[in-house]
Amino acid sequence: MDDLVRIENLSIRYGEKAVVRNVTLAAPRNGILGIVGPAGSGKSSLLTALNRTIDFVPSARVEGRVTLDGADVRSLDISDVRRRVAMVLPLPVGLPMSVYENVAFAPRMVGVKRRAELDEIVERCLTQAALWEEVKDRLNMLGTRLSGGQQQRLTLARALSTDPDVLCLDEFSIAIDPVTTMRIEAVLMELKAHMTIILVTNLLMQARRIADVTAFMLNGELVEVGRTGELFVFARDPRTSDYLAGKFG
Repeated sequence: MDDLVRIENLSIRYGEKAVVRNVTLAAPRNGILGIVGPAGSGKSSLLTALNRTIDFVPSARVEGRVTLDGADVRSLDISDVRRRVAMVLPLPVGLPMSVYENVAFAPRMVGVKRRAELDEIVERCLTQAALWEEVKDRLNMLGTRLSGGQQQRLTLARALSTDPDVLCLDEFSIAIDPVTTMRIEAVLMELKAHMTIILVTNLLMQARRIADVTAFMLNGELVEVGRTGELFVFARDPRTSDYLAGKFG
């Protein structure tokens, strides 16, 4: 499979603190890239450089290149980048509006006005996020009144509403129960036929279950990357082996 996203010699600093050091990494088109490593490894910063939310951090300094389908993301229109690269954060960030409008908000912003089309988008995205059956009779309820796990899935549905090329999930399952997590993992396996998924996860078995390629980061550096099945069994670097065996992290 070819690569939709390429990260080349990427370094990120916040003021004097280096959080990512000279990382080169690719995410396969129509595949899932898992990124694992202890807290503070720079995993989340990679995602912010890809969808340019790092632009909101005045102290951030980025060197290197991040490309989306061959184009440097810094050369693209910022609204186009945010539409094409969707992000789901570890903790839910619900908009102060109804469940329906949380999902319909982005499509409305790009000109979708027909109610039937919005209804189809809302149902599809909530279904993909394993939330439709729980909220289909409460679509007018404030999204912020849902439980934490439901709000996290609502955030996922909202991310999917723009039909992104890349879906970035930053420890999305932190607020979701194991059964629902497994349901969403099954959905992700279906969604990768239509998009690239980058999954930052602290659940090693989650990466092993669904990632096509897994990268291990430590202290801002990329230690090792490879096909998931091979990496978990035949890691070349002893630091990778120790981390995957649960010896630290």
